[in-house]
Amino acid sequence: MELLKWILKKLNNSITGGAIIIAVFSVLAKLFGLLRDRLLASGFGAGDTLDAYYAAFKLPDLIFNTLVLGALSAAFIPVFIELKNNKSQFNHWQLSSAIINIIFVVLFIFAAVVFIYADKIMPLVAPGFAGEKLALTIKLTRIMLVSILFFGISNVLSGVLQSMKKFVMFALAPAMYNVGIIIGVVFFVKKFGPAGLAWGVVLGALLHLLIQLPSVIKLGFKWQPVMAWRNKAVRQIGKLILPRTIGLAANQINQVVITAIASTLMAGSVAIFNLAFNLQSVPIGIFAVSLAIASFPSLSESFTTGNREKFLQRFSVTVRRILYLVIPVSIFMIALRAQIVRLVLGAGEFDWTDTVMTAQTLGFFGISLFAQGLIPILARAFYAFQNTLIPVTISLMAVIMNILASIILAPKMGVAGLALAFSITGAIQVILLFVTLHHKIGNVDEKKILFSLIKIVTATIGATIFIQIVKYVVGNIVDMHTYIGVFTQFTSAGVVGIIMYLLFTWALGSEEIKEIKKQLGYE
Repeated sequence: MELLKWILKKLNNSITGGAIIIAVFSVLAKLFGLLRDRLLASGFGAGDTLDAYYAAFKLPDLIFNTLVLGALSAAFIPVFIELKNNKSQFNHWQLSSAIINIIFVVLFIFAAVVFIYADKIMPLVAPGFAGEKLALTIKLTRIMLVSILFFGISNVLSGVLQSMKKFVMFALAPAMYNVGIIIGVVFFVKKFGPAGLAWGVVLGALLHLLIQLPSVIKLGFKWQPVMAWRNKAVRQIGKLILPRTIGLAANQINQVVITAIASTLMAGSVAIFNLAFNLQSVPIGIFAVSLAIASFPSLSESFTTGNREKFLQRFSVTVRRILYLVIPVSIFMIALRAQIVRLVLGAGEFDWTDTVMTAQTLGFFGISLFAQGLIPILARAFYAFQNTLIPVTISLMAVIMNILASIILAPKMGVAGLALAFSITGAIQVILLFVTLHHKIGNVDEKKILFSLIKIVTATIGATIFIQIVKYVVGNIVDMHTYIGVFTQFTSAGVVGIIMYLLFTWALGSEEIKEIKKQLGYE
């Protein structure tokens, strides 16, 4: 136990260590997430029930993600760190209580309004739904609204833990959320029918809160009944949140529009889009988001202390590490997309037609994995010097482009067209963020990033050739109609791909492989 505490303490004190903690628990959360999706897919298939389930998330997500998620962390963490360092009369714990109280009241008001008018709003969100399918969507929506109250408090606690560089319970919280949903699928559905899916979401949100609360209390937090609307720090958070809130509102409206378009396609399209999106989100959550979250407090601190060189160095290293991890994963995912879908989702009610459509959609998502990986760190580079307007403006532009591209591509390509539209606009968004960041602060170590990118892409192409060879050879040896056969082909091709990628990057002198060797004690 003492050894474990010592290891966690060492890891918490560095960006790499923090990223490792977040990544490890992200793997756990994603594994639970994959189990969750397998249970949902095998139990219900890509049909009306799952369409209703995923559509029901849209209004609660619109409220919560717009008002809290992302906006809060972008605004709360820099101000919290500033108050903690300056030891002001209105301290960081009072700020935390004030923000919790304000967020809870605001979320409660919005949730109550949507609860009352859900039957009027949901036909606009899912115009292709009717009858029992629409009624179920409305019912699930109303239950899920309860979850955002727990999430509102929980995300303030997450901001506190990130600011204090205490990543363990923060990183474990998403896993607990998925545990709650799994309990809903396995146990609540038997008692409440499809409504049990929504009650599982509520339980997951509560567990997300409870797992973090003891750690925050241990750090010194004690809830206080304060609002402090007029306090300078609270107003500063409000000022920073406003443009980010507009951007997040646009992103959520984008999700609602995508759902509306998908609801008019063949039955199961909403479910297929969400299942494919969840699969492609696994590497983003494990690698890119973990590195971006872990680096954000240090980026903010570097800016606050005026250490521009340290800021750029940390930004460059994080970008190169994300590219090193995400680019090969994206190509491997495209090459093995059918195997991934069959292994994770291909059971029970999830038939071969569902598998083919989900794999096709996953392939189009995979194109933009590099972009999705870079957006979190690029956005946080702006947040670190308390500029939320620029990334929000670019995000708004991307949302408009995505909606237009979806309207054009979906009628021609079906649900896969929605994924392709998402990928195209994601790539454009990354380019705009990079160019604008360079214009804003000057050199962002582009040359070093470009040289690393060339090596990474070269190594990935080489490794992919070996993946295709192994996939073909093994596919002709094993029985591809069995789970064991598919698993053998996927594992063989994946392991060979990873080994060859590491060998190629080592031969090319990649700095990232040197870092891996150093962490393993070979240098």
